[in-house]
Amino acid sequence: MSSPQKLWHEYIATLTQINLSPKAYTSWHFGDSKNLANELLALVLAEKKQATASALWVHEHEGETIPKPGDFSVITNWAGEAKCILLTSVVEIIPFNEVTEAFASLEGEGDLSLKFWRKAHWDFFKNELARYGRQPSLDMPIVCERFECVYPLGLNMP
Repeated sequence: MSSPQKLWHEYIATLTQINLSPKAYTSWHFGDSKNLANELLALVLAEKKQATASALWVHEHEGETIPKPGDFSVITNWAGEAKCILLTSVVEIIPFNEVTEAFASLEGEGDLSLKFWRKAHWDFFKNELARYGRQPSLDMPIVCERFECVYPLGLNMP
């Protein structure tokens, strides 16, 4: 098992031209279940998933910092084992109903269509926001984050 801290130190040891803090990253997993977390991680490691979306309202409620270009994330599987490091390249906050087909395709999920994206994310946000007493809306702000995988830990999946 590789911890997020161990993977991060392995990664920064490979870099010679920049000086990164030993704690200059966040660590998290995708989704809200074992199956979803591990499925989305597999898409990242297969280079099919290059973006993710989150509800701005959840960031605000939990006091989380909004990702920004240049941020690093150590991504784990559901069990907390570090599997890869992502570098955020683009972040836009846009209404749910203005997410584009191009962004939906970059998320790498389902059939890559906007129709699939809207259905899957509406259901996800509906469940997530219910924990905070909120309901999704077509104009709810969505944090649309593009990233690149800069350090995979091999291709052994969870």
